[in-house]
Amino acid sequence: MSKSLKRVERALVEAGVEVEILEMAEGTRTAEDAARAAGCHLDQIAKSIIFRGEADGRVVLFLTAGGNRVDADKASAVAGEALGKADASVIREQTGFAIGGVAPVGHVSQIRAFMDPRLLEFDVVWAAAGTPRHVFAADPKDIERICGAQVADFTG
Repeated sequence: MSKSLKRVERALVEAGVEVEILEMAEGTRTAEDAARAAGCHLDQIAKSIIFRGEADGRVVLFLTAGGNRVDADKASAVAGEALGKADASVIREQTGFAIGGVAPVGHVSQIRAFMDPRLLEFDVVWAAAGTPRHVFAADPKDIERICGAQVADFTG
């Protein structure tokens, strides 16, 4: 089991959330791939979109329903600072995850997080579990609580 996967599992267990982490043979790099593999609605996929704060260089996590796109201007307004693209090395350094497997929980450092209200319309959502092939299903309210996400409108 990878270190990333173990961190996600540990974060969920420590938060009192019992989930089964599943390995998807066909991969889950895109929301469409993940929805197909999980057999769920596209919007039940909780995408982890990472931006970098222009002022401090810290990454900001936007948990977005699979069919939605983050609007950069709205995201900057919600975060209270200008946001820019976070490259793969910054994402790996600050979250501990590679692009395609960024989980909403189990980061190596404290990360500000915002959640798309669309995710809260479902009883269960699916999220990356630290690798491009692993996912877990959970109540979106549990994910919101564990990662300390603020629900906000940042999609366009």
